[in-house]
Amino acid sequence: MLTLSQILLVDGDQISTFDELKQTVQKRALETGSIFFQIDIEPPGYKDRPEDWYDQLEIAFSSAR
Repeated sequence: MLTLSQILLVDGDQISTFDELKQTVQKRALETGSIFFQIDIEPPGYKDRPEDWYDQLEIAFSSAR
């Protein structure tokens, strides 16, 4: 299972926008082959973070397969 907290711990210092976070979620999903994604924490308040950030992260993960 891939978790948002894992992504942010490993790559958080290299992510400066919400769009980069979505790309990283997709990249990690492909690399790990994970079939489950848990959004266990709220992402940082990126300036471009939309109100539907939760749904967009889920879509980013799902579209990686």
